[in-house]
Amino acid sequence: MTENNGGFTDLVGTEISSTEEGRAAVSLQAEERHLNPSGAVHGGVISTLIDAAMAEALNTMTEEDEQPFTIQITVNYMKPGKPGSLTSTAEVRKGGERVTIVEAEVVQEDDDEVVALATGTYTPVG
Repeated sequence: MTENNGGFTDLVGTEISSTEEGRAAVSLQAEERHLNPSGAVHGGVISTLIDAAMAEALNTMTEEDEQPFTIQITVNYMKPGKPGSLTSTAEVRKGGERVTIVEAEVVQEDDDEVVALATGTYTPVG
């Protein structure tokens, strides 16, 4: 397991659960501070969890001097997230010289329900 480098991920509370070539899982213990006024996990928190998982999946495949740059992330929210453990699992689906596609999902761990599905498009910078 890799540790976070601080900054925004520490502020939000994400933790890298696992990484392997082209894949990563990042978890978050959703607490009251992560909720919107309706009591559901804020969409921005779920999007951040997805972004962190996609970045970690990409990091398993990039050269040391390369830094993938996000072109677009599309998130489809399937149901409201609840307080408790959420995990985003990301997988690099298509890597290329100019564009890389990554897919991810977020699962509510206590009932194994999919909360969100996402696709990200990245380009290498380096």
